[in-house]
Amino acid sequence: MTFKSILSFLFLAIFTSSCGVYSFTGASISPDIKTMSIQYFYNDSGNGPPNLQQTFTEEIRDYYQQNTSLELVDNNGDLQLEGSITGYRVQPIAVTASGNPNLADAAGAQRLTITVKVSYVNTKDEVFNFDNKSFSFYADFDATSNTLTAVEDQLIETITDQIILDIFNASVANW
Repeated sequence: MTFKSILSFLFLAIFTSSCGVYSFTGASISPDIKTMSIQYFYNDSGNGPPNLQQTFTEEIRDYYQQNTSLELVDNNGDLQLEGSITGYRVQPIAVTASGNPNLADAAGAQRLTITVKVSYVNTKDEVFNFDNKSFSFYADFDATSNTLTAVEDQLIETITDQIILDIFNASVANW
């Protein structure tokens, strides 16, 4: 190998190696942080499908594992996340006239809103901690052609994906 190729290789190796502080996912994690614990998110809303808490917990754990190099541990991680689903609400957002005086007006569109409260602890730097921070998102559906049951799984996926992204950004991306 020539001197130029060795120099190019070294430059490339140094340039592409990471110090662990920033990743392409936007996570800004100190190199001394190695582990994370994410506790089970209970559904305290009183509504929603019975598997909502399990689905949300698994999805948030998967998201952190896929987008950080942290080892997920059961308890006492360097980063600790816990919370609960505190709201699951369906409400009308648009009313359509039935055209029949004997029938009540119906909700033309409805909105599903999910709210999650989260506490986050960074054991290495308390400045990033937050307690009972509320994250909420919604999705709308046409109630004249769909029932909530027919579209609920897709709505929940859309909503929880955004809430998880917001939690991720507030915790390890520091946005």
